[in-house]
Amino acid sequence: MSPEVLSTPVVDTVKAPDRSQSRARAARRRKIVVTVVRVLLLIGILGLWEALSRAKVIDPFNFSMPSEIWDQIWTWITHGTALGPLGEQIWYTLYEALLGWVLGVAAGVVFGIALGRITFLADVLGPYIKVLNSMPRIILAPIFLIWFGLGPASKVASAVVLVFFPVFFNAFQGAREVDRNLVANARILGASDRRVTLQVVIPSATSWIFTSLHVSFGFALIGAIVGEYIGATKGIGLLVSQSQNTFNAAGVYAAMVILAVVALAAEGLLTFVERRVFRWKPANS
Repeated sequence: MSPEVLSTPVVDTVKAPDRSQSRARAARRRKIVVTVVRVLLLIGILGLWEALSRAKVIDPFNFSMPSEIWDQIWTWITHGTALGPLGEQIWYTLYEALLGWVLGVAAGVVFGIALGRITFLADVLGPYIKVLNSMPRIILAPIFLIWFGLGPASKVASAVVLVFFPVFFNAFQGAREVDRNLVANARILGASDRRVTLQVVIPSATSWIFTSLHVSFGFALIGAIVGEYIGATKGIGLLVSQSQNTFNAAGVYAAMVILAVVALAAEGLLTFVERRVFRWKPANS
């Protein structure tokens, strides 16, 4: 064998596409395993709960059991609730939460970007925002009930105050964390303050804002539910209140399950939108 053949480097026969396909298959397998483990964990918890309740290890009157909770949900689906059809109660709560979420997000983004860009405004309003943020905002729900009555307005107001602050602080921080070189380059090219804000600051802060959206929708649901629990004419929160007043533990848990499904659906939708918006970002390895 000639020296030239011996000195030829060994070429990697695994091509880049093959490695990519291998990684994709590994990711799919891992996703399947995670999903299966999640389902098994849920089945295990529910099964243990059912068994302990039937064996009277835990009080079934106070803790109910998964089978009774499912029966309650099925009864609400097929025969409706004392307040009307279940879908109407879900939509009423969802409407209040969505409206409060949209208004709270809009206000949080506008004020967060404005204070992040205008230092004088941040210095003046900063202490007031910190004081308001330190207050337990849930206690405002009874005040909103007095101001706006039993209708959806009081629940929307409760949702707004819960949503505003996490969105505001993320938008504020996002505006402050914008790359100064980008701002400087935009100004060199003749961009006005308005164009810098719209075309540089807001796009750069978008990832910060989206981070807060996942948490803030849960806060919007909490605001709507607490408002309905205190006083309302319909909604999931009122179902919880009525179930509690009649010592119907299964009804309380059933309402919680419905809320969890709504929250998970909203989280999935937000995640889908976020992935569409940030398609340019590299996927996590």
